Amino acid sequence: MSFDPLGLTPELTNAVAALGYVEPTPIQAQAIPLVLEGRDVVGCAQTGTGKTAAFVLPAFQRIPAEGVLRILVVSPTRELAQQIEVFSTAVAAHTGHRVLAALGGVPIDPQTAALKKGVDMLVATPGRLLDLVNRKAADLGRVEILVLDEADRMLDMGFWPDVRRILAQLPHKRQTLLFSATMAPEVLRIVNKNLVDPVRVDVAPTGTPIEAIHQALYPVDDSQKVDLMVALMKAHGDFDRTLVFTRTKQRADAVVSALERAGVKATAMHSDRSQEQRTKALERFRDGRIRVLVATDVMSRGIDVDDISHVVNYDVPNSPEDYVHRIGRTARAGASGTAFTFVSIMEFPDLDAIEMLIDSEIPVEELEGFPYRERAVPRAGRLTARKKRRAFGGRVMGRRRGRR
Repeated sequence: MSFDPLGLTPELTNAVAALGYVEPTPIQAQAIPLVLEGRDVVGCAQTGTGKTAAFVLPAFQRIPAEGVLRILVVSPTRELAQQIEVFSTAVAAHTGHRVLAALGGVPIDPQTAALKKGVDMLVATPGRLLDLVNRKAADLGRVEILVLDEADRMLDMGFWPDVRRILAQLPHKRQTLLFSATMAPEVLRIVNKNLVDPVRVDVAPTGTPIEAIHQALYPVDDSQKVDLMVALMKAHGDFDRTLVFTRTKQRADAVVSALERAGVKATAMHSDRSQEQRTKALERFRDGRIRVLVATDVMSRGIDVDDISHVVNYDVPNSPEDYVHRIGRTARAGASGTAFTFVSIMEFPDLDAIEMLIDSEIPVEELEGFPYRERAVPRAGRLTARKKRRAFGGRVMGRRRGRR
């Protein structure tokens, strides 16, 4: 399928062709016509499936380029907002729209000046957007299309009170598009309260990891996790571009230090690092100067890097949904990938929750010759001995009347 049947204008199809897109991804093919119709849309898709184009292209077609803020995109992280800005600016070169990313951690005056000159689309993190609204630099009273990107992550990061304040500034009559990698009950409540007769677009079973990912569980004492990772990298030799997740910033820094002592080039990405440091870390990771990037979950949504060969869950995530987010960074665009999870006995309850979410046991693997200390190994057949459940249910979508 090409982009031609989706109803986009020649300017937008030319922009797509210039960006090298040949055919739409499933989320694009399903969502673009609905957005063009003016419908509220809930898009549930894994990271890396082309969600940005699914809302930017039809939004630019629906809203003329007049230098008036009518498209608002709210993003949980600076990195993700920058990625949306880069794509939107490339498309805007063909349509004439003005795009601005308003991010925290950088000077606000240039953003204020750009808003004064006029923009058609504002991509913003919640805190910085509220700063601009409070300064009366951003007028949200004429917004016609609102995009809530990575809604589940905004909930996880505690941004929803800020988002509610933003919603209060918007016109009651608007088109709302919500995108989320998972559809937790909290997200469904947001959908039912803030969207009108929404259409849900699912491009993959919610909460189910990508089938192309080889998943493996490595039971290990917490004190041996770094040694095991170094040993795995030496034994396999194919850790070309590896993303490692830790629960805390302190553990991320400790992992980087240990890997570098072992001769492995690594860097950390977390909220204690400046925006400039994060940008440089991503650049070095993308171009291969750094083999391993160690990150916390808070930063994971801002990591948009292709060809990640391995994801290593150095720590089992507290939230089972985060497991899906993490391993979804590999095996993108039809490629295969590997996800290793290191689990200590204290992390078994979190492992249990993950396996109930994905409705599958993660196979246990051993590294031959590694000097394991005393440890607990999850028994085989553990999932069948308990009641299976899915963390995400059916397509419960509310209908609210009177807004349009």
